[in-house]
Amino acid sequence: MGAVRGWVESLVAVCAFVSAIGCGGGLKPTLIQAAHRKPSNVAVFFAVDDDDGEPVASLLASDFKIYEDGKLVSRDESRQTIVNPEIAAVHYTLLLVDMSASVTESDQVGRIASASTEFIDRVEPYQKVAVYAFDGSPNLYEITPFTESESRASTGLEKLNTFVTKDPSTNLHGAIVQALDKLKHSLKNAKVPLRFGTLVVFTDGTDRAGRVPQQNMQDAIDASDYSVFAIGVGNEIDDATLSRIGREGYIRVENSEALADAFKQIGDRIVRFTRRYYLLSYCSPSRAGKHTVTIEAATKSDEGQLDYRFDATGFGPDCDATRPPPFDTAGRSVRAREKLGISDPSKPAIEAKAKPEAKAEVKAETKAEVKAETKPEVKAETTAEKPLADKPE
Repeated sequence: MGAVRGWVESLVAVCAFVSAIGCGGGLKPTLIQAAHRKPSNVAVFFAVDDDDGEPVASLLASDFKIYEDGKLVSRDESRQTIVNPEIAAVHYTLLLVDMSASVTESDQVGRIASASTEFIDRVEPYQKVAVYAFDGSPNLYEITPFTESESRASTGLEKLNTFVTKDPSTNLHGAIVQALDKLKHSLKNAKVPLRFGTLVVFTDGTDRAGRVPQQNMQDAIDASDYSVFAIGVGNEIDDATLSRIGREGYIRVENSEALADAFKQIGDRIVRFTRRYYLLSYCSPSRAGKHTVTIEAATKSDEGQLDYRFDATGFGPDCDATRPPPFDTAGRSVRAREKLGISDPSKPAIEAKAKPEAKAEVKAETKAEVKAETKPEVKAETTAEKPLADKPE
């Protein structure tokens, strides 16, 4: 632990529009997506953090109260339930490993493979994981891809132990650009509307190949939809560059013996933020008109709430809360809509390139990308989540 430094975490909770982010004491529920449809289904997908920006995981259906227009909705009558969020969202993490000559010709390979295996074992129960390697070559090397099968990504990590460097240089900038692109294209094939991605970069040095300018790499990171973490080891590390690469978290370790702890810290962080998401579904007692549903989250010491408006026209009986309505995301990521000032996906977007923001601190979260899905009789309201840092494709 003493050898680990450069790890700065921060999460800014912003209370914007009342329908977008809940503002209450202690807990900060943030609306990601919501939908409603006949017969009387209402579903809300949201994240819960505390005042310090730390994720609040493992809440139960009994930890939430639902109000419509300020009146408590009976938990029994509404069949209120927490639905497995995997039916609405998927999480992918890509681990990018530096296997340039400075790594493969040292005694680090075994430790890197071991730390990578432990990282995957920690994250894979909650996310799909892929591993790619790079050296000075123009293209990445696939170690283990994202897969829909039940096979574990760690089974392919033996390739790291036997990796043969083709180009001894280090194409760090180009590797990151390609890794972001692979993450994007993999998530596009997901069959659920909400898609979250994370890139974890390990390197022992700086870019030596010069195939891709540093600014081009930084532009790709700034324009991406995903969380990016970085781990640096050794004396050739450029802290300023890796801090910008690992905008959600950067850990520098003085020697390879501390690698396992660095990978563990980032793996634990990713898992905690995966488990902060909830899909709350219920059957509304309303049968006509427009209403405001308030979701109140409460623990023994803290509470917070968020709001969502819906139209109950045509609502009736025979609702099954375990079958929430699908989300219509209109093909834009949460952060994309935020940066373009769109809270309603039916409104046209103003095409504009977002300017990179200066990062005085790094945040630790996962980001969401969303996929268009049009369904009959589904009405969805989408709001922006500042901390999730989604960006336009």
